Amino acid sequence: MHDETGGPARDEQGPVVEASLTEPQTVVREALHVRVFGSPAFFRLWLAQVVSATGDWLGLLAISLLAIRVGSGSEGASLSLVLAARIAPGFFFGPIAGVLVDRLNRKRVMVTCDVCRALVMLSLPFVETVWGLVVASLLLEAFTMMWSPAKEASVPHVVPEDQLASANSLSIVAAYGTFPLGAGLMVLFGRLSTALFDSSWADNLRLDEEGLAFYANALTFLVAAVLIVTLPLPVRPKEERRAAKLRRNQLAHPLDELREGWRFAFQNPVVRTVNMGLATGLIGGGMLVPLGAIYATDLLDAGDSGYGYFITALGLGVATGVALISLGQRRLDKARVFTWALVAAAVFLALSATFSRLHFSVAMVYGIGLCAGTVYVLGFTLLHENVDDNMRGRIFSTLYTLVRTCVLFALAIGPLLEESLDRLSKRFWERNVEVLGIDVYVPGVRLTLWLAAVIILVAGVVAVASLRVGERNGERSGGTP
Repeated sequence: MHDETGGPARDEQGPVVEASLTEPQTVVREALHVRVFGSPAFFRLWLAQVVSATGDWLGLLAISLLAIRVGSGSEGASLSLVLAARIAPGFFFGPIAGVLVDRLNRKRVMVTCDVCRALVMLSLPFVETVWGLVVASLLLEAFTMMWSPAKEASVPHVVPEDQLASANSLSIVAAYGTFPLGAGLMVLFGRLSTALFDSSWADNLRLDEEGLAFYANALTFLVAAVLIVTLPLPVRPKEERRAAKLRRNQLAHPLDELREGWRFAFQNPVVRTVNMGLATGLIGGGMLVPLGAIYATDLLDAGDSGYGYFITALGLGVATGVALISLGQRRLDKARVFTWALVAAAVFLALSATFSRLHFSVAMVYGIGLCAGTVYVLGFTLLHENVDDNMRGRIFSTLYTLVRTCVLFALAIGPLLEESLDRLSKRFWERNVEVLGIDVYVPGVRLTLWLAAVIILVAGVVAVASLRVGERNGERSGGTP
């Protein structure tokens, strides 16, 4: 017998009997899974994400190296073109992907996307042109744009509501903490290709550094697919499936569903607050990445090591924020902490750009990371808690599209804005202004980071106001519009 979630049916005495027949080690292991991960099902989903993300980082490094090799003579342009192909589908395909995720069986979507990504990876060792890499990158990103919203929409089905913040904290670890694993595997495959596969048969199978990485990445996707196949995700009732089938026959309906998702994303106060806060805040915070090296070199006289301190402090701050939210999630008003963390991030960024001593600036960057980890975890948790299941695919797809757009805008506009403001500062103030009798050095990089702080501050203040308006109107909870 099976229950409606596809898992084994349990009567009142079922858990007691099962516990009595289970070995002590199994009981301890399952208790640990529930304590740390919320449920064994989420532990399986998290493992799939860890394996898949490790392969993603490995594949990204390998495809970048291959782009440089096949684009000999114009390496920079080749690499930029291939990486741009990883970003472009998010702008055009992301919203449509959300509609598809809400219509289709999410488990099948994730498994199909993993298998398709594995097939693309298996073909990459035999690609020898930049345009072939561009097409492969477009396909990989399109499948990822389906997989990610399907995964996020499935999380509330496998985790108790009071442990969603912990689940999102673990998801951050899986998504970004696996980069060292991917990089380490890339180094390992480089050594293996030199030591073990220096022969003609190895050349025919493309068992060089990039080829081994692509094969390994394909394997990670297949392993993730196997893990997801066994997830006990709920099956929609027969009436709902029949209605969805009828909707699929209506050509105009996808556009209606797309408009419905976007309207809900900007009308519901909590969802609007999260989307606006995360996306707009990233415009300001994203500028810190390209400008941090300039600030460390030109203003702090710390060189490349100073930028390394910045990145390390930022990472440690994010880790601390994620850990604190996981520990205190049950006692927090998540929406208020989310909005005030945005405001605090703006203050930390402004202070970091103001100080001229390395240790003070590094301490402020740690504060930025602390707030960033808090905002990320609580933002995703609020969406999980406040959006109905039939809308989650579109809402998370909307969020991913906004985030990608704002990050790309920040990375592209930050250096240009720094140069423009530096020229203006030099022309009008000789890069020095007097404030209360104190000379303040105002090069373009400091002005740009101050402007970034203002952007985050405005986003935080507007988010606070948006949430209060929603509370006055009694719209705190989510649902269908």
